[in-house]
Amino acid sequence: MYILQIKNLHKKYSDFEVLKGINLEIRNGDIYGLLGPNGAGKSTLIKIISGIEKINSGEILFEEKEIKINKYKRYIGLLPQDIAIYNDFTARENVSFFCSLYGYRGRELKRRVNKALEFVGLLEVGNKKANEFSGGMKRRLNMACAIAHSPRLIIMDEPTVGIDPQSRNHILQSVKKLNEEGATIIYTSHYMEEIEELCNNISIIDNGKVIAKGTKEYLKSSIVSENICTITLKKEIYNIREQIRKIQGIHRVEVYEKKLKCYYSRGINVIPYIINTISNNSGIVESIESEVPTLESVFLKLTGKQLRD
Repeated sequence: MYILQIKNLHKKYSDFEVLKGINLEIRNGDIYGLLGPNGAGKSTLIKIISGIEKINSGEILFEEKEIKINKYKRYIGLLPQDIAIYNDFTARENVSFFCSLYGYRGRELKRRVNKALEFVGLLEVGNKKANEFSGGMKRRLNMACAIAHSPRLIIMDEPTVGIDPQSRNHILQSVKKLNEEGATIIYTSHYMEEIEELCNNISIIDNGKVIAKGTKEYLKSSIVSENICTITLKKEIYNIREQIRKIQGIHRVEVYEKKLKCYYSRGINVIPYIINTISNNSGIVESIESEVPTLESVFLKLTGKQLRD
């Protein structure tokens, strides 16, 4: 079952079209990764899903029913990129305020506040003001505010930006635990290793359009058409680049002193031919390392941009 479906969604600001017919289908139980360079339209899409922005045209279905944004907001938790807490409030007051917006009062409110603070590891410092917290603690408090009402869909926009490794690891483990407990999560990050670790399905957005989507394995196998191997030689060999470049299936060869980086077609075993060419030129191979396709290589191939351009 799909928890969220977005069909032919368009969004304009004046004459500038930010989203140009976005289509997404997110299943119940997904940790769904949204990738894209800055300015691709991710933030606008997140604001629309969260009910902060209105659409110009298109359709949004929640649990396969067309529901107006205001009616399904209560089922959504938003963890924004910019920390949204009140620094003069205690941690407990922050979580209590945001949870009360969903109608919780009295003992149930207190129970939910305690549960959320315990989940993010802040229960013991719940009576301290947020302005006394480190950046990582504020990020965790931000999460507590987003999950206290037990949302079925949680949107996490760059939740680990600028925090210490311990807090980052805590947040990543929390994402997994929330998902295990039944929450569906939309996750954006510029840290590809986080997407690799967490997400089972991914969409890549650029220039307001979805340019690729699927599982990590599908994207790697279908988008990246070449393998890479790095060969370390005992000593440099003159003119070896030109010799290896002649091997069928080799696309290009980069030489870094005693290291050769060879790019070649997938499905072709060129390694024996490379080794033979090196041997025929009186060379000795010290090591061979093969590189598997990564999400970063997929991203760069599709967008042609660095992660933080």
